[in-house]
Amino acid sequence: MTVNPLTTLRDRCSPARPARPSVPHRYGQPLVLSTHAAITAALAAANHDVLIASTQCTAGNEPLGMLRRIDHENLRRGVRYRVLFPDRARTVPALALQLGSLAMAGAEVRTASDVPTDATVVDGAVAMLPFELPDSRSGDVAVFHLPSVVSAVVELFEQVWPSAVSLMASDVPDQAGLTERERELLRLLSVGCTDESAANRLGVSVRTVRRTMSGIMNRLGARSRFQAGIKAADRGWLVRRPVR
Repeated sequence: MTVNPLTTLRDRCSPARPARPSVPHRYGQPLVLSTHAAITAALAAANHDVLIASTQCTAGNEPLGMLRRIDHENLRRGVRYRVLFPDRARTVPALALQLGSLAMAGAEVRTASDVPTDATVVDGAVAMLPFELPDSRSGDVAVFHLPSVVSAVVELFEQVWPSAVSLMASDVPDQAGLTERERELLRLLSVGCTDESAANRLGVSVRTVRRTMSGIMNRLGARSRFQAGIKAADRGWLVRRPVR
């Protein structure tokens, strides 16, 4: 029987009782944080490493997955960061710039086609997850110290991480979309042109074609040229813009 790791994680992360504890037990119910300041304080306590998984594709104000000043401060003092976002985050200018800045500061940033949940793990000992109960407020975050819960979150993260695509600061575009040359290159390759023939048509070197294609793939989080074409088409990037 196949076990869905996300279902297992949610089952294991659900508190035994719906009521919020007034004085949370270290290994019992989770502490519930409702303020960004409290989450920042939890991150500031990191000594070794932080894992961040986010399903968000906007540079919004969600408590989990939000990139904070404390992340850069932690990196400066030697805390290792591994950050996982959806591929589409590469094409959202504000978020892509934040991720690129984090990568430039020393974080390992990757994107995947699907990130299963929002989660942050500090030093392999504390896991922060969305608090999803009927009486919880939007934006509440549950903080777990229970080893079985923390290990389940880390395991889920590690299942996605190896196949995710690295994002470097140089991969971040100045703006969303493709330049006319990039769009034409994708079109030529999609109709079967080789790198050499595409280079001849565009009046550039084969090396430039390959470097440009690599940049497009990185920007889209694509694992192949074929996938890059599909992702670009899905975003409407291959539609010719009217000449004014």
